[in-house]
Amino acid sequence: MVQSNNTNGTGRRIYDLLRAQIADGTLPAGASAPSTRALAADLGVSRTTVTAAYEQLAAEGFLVTSAGRSARVATPSIPLAPPLPAVAQRGTPALSAYGRHVAALPLPAIAGRQEGFIDFLYGAVSARDFPSLIWKRAYQAELLRQPAHLYYIAPEGDASLRRALQAYLGRARGLVCESAQIVVVNGTQQALDLCARMLLDPGDAFAFEDPGYLIARHCFEASGGVPLPVPVDEHGIDTRRLPADERARFAYVTPSHQFPRGGVLPIGRRLELLEWAQRHDAWIIEDDYDGEFRYGQRPIDALQSIDSNGRVIYIGTFSKALSPHLRLGYVILPHDLVPAFRQAKRLADRHSAVIEQRVLASLIESGAYERHVRRVRREYERRRAALLDAIDELLPKRAQVMGTAAGLHVTLWLPFIDSTDEAALVAAARAKGVGVYPVSPLHVAPQRGTRGRSAGLILGYASVPVDVIREGVRILADVIGPFRR
Repeated sequence: MVQSNNTNGTGRRIYDLLRAQIADGTLPAGASAPSTRALAADLGVSRTTVTAAYEQLAAEGFLVTSAGRSARVATPSIPLAPPLPAVAQRGTPALSAYGRHVAALPLPAIAGRQEGFIDFLYGAVSARDFPSLIWKRAYQAELLRQPAHLYYIAPEGDASLRRALQAYLGRARGLVCESAQIVVVNGTQQALDLCARMLLDPGDAFAFEDPGYLIARHCFEASGGVPLPVPVDEHGIDTRRLPADERARFAYVTPSHQFPRGGVLPIGRRLELLEWAQRHDAWIIEDDYDGEFRYGQRPIDALQSIDSNGRVIYIGTFSKALSPHLRLGYVILPHDLVPAFRQAKRLADRHSAVIEQRVLASLIESGAYERHVRRVRREYERRRAALLDAIDELLPKRAQVMGTAAGLHVTLWLPFIDSTDEAALVAAARAKGVGVYPVSPLHVAPQRGTRGRSAGLILGYASVPVDVIREGVRILADVIGPFRR
């Protein structure tokens, strides 16, 4: 092995030497190169090593070889590429309209984990809650299966997972669909990206909850969409304020647990939303990002379950029940949209990871997934209770908490602090080792009408241990003090 490595190194040096001589004109175009026998003798190496270097130079077009004749430098010789200009001298790369939209978006930084930091990060779940053992067993069983061949699967996803999802979602979320309507995607984000590309042309408008999920809005804006903000209250989107004309191609909503305020959309507004979509020939994108987690009673059935006109595009994810690292989600589409979305998914990435899909299908079919969801729901309820108790005991009595009935986060309103102080409050808490997140950036026009509005903080509790939650709220209480009006 050592001898082979030395031989390779010697051959590389011979290659570099001859290529440099060709480049600087020492060996001009048309000149004969030294014979392999003579060069091997001069350098004291094997002829095989020299021959390999010559063959590489010939393959790259620097030398011309033929049987019975000595190698010659190619005519014209191939010059080395000129050095690239300094970065400062380059022009701005040409981007598409989509690229320019993306480049201009003020995307928030991705939160990083710090040792000893108490982070109430929404969307995060605890690694200790992942069902490692049952996942490992199912994964190993899938690896031991010997398929006839390895090839791409259908872009809409593995058939076993789509069948399992159809049955599970009917039980858990009241959804009525065929497995053919399901497209498996790489998390909610790919589902939103597909919706943006398939439903929006540049300049098209879309109705959007205000405040709402920032990354979803940016995704739609990147495709040239224009947001039409619709206010939300403690119940969710105010359906009386939906656009009264035909401008909006769709409305993006989170009816089971409005993000970030946490309202659950009542049945009257759900029916009004569906009627609006039918009247204006618009779609409804229902993002059910944490609808499986409702406390004290069974989860509210999805909006899609009462859609009789095929207007709802339902998006679900396994990021909250299992892990964001899996990047597995799904879209349930009206029949008319299925062929086009399948094609778009195929062009995007062929299909989502196959083994993970089949492992998940086996867990759903065996009932292990539902048992896991029930277990983590109980655990999240304990953490939610610890957070609410700590807020009630340690924060000023005028502090208000919303969105406690469902989901994995709550919104804390501080009416004695102005929303213009949110950024400073968040920075002060972070300096003390506690991560909290402001509401104001989630508004479509965060600077408009900000003064006079109460400061709001989003507190995610799914990834914070019960015994740490109280300490985090205690530190937050100390931070709040100097900001009180």
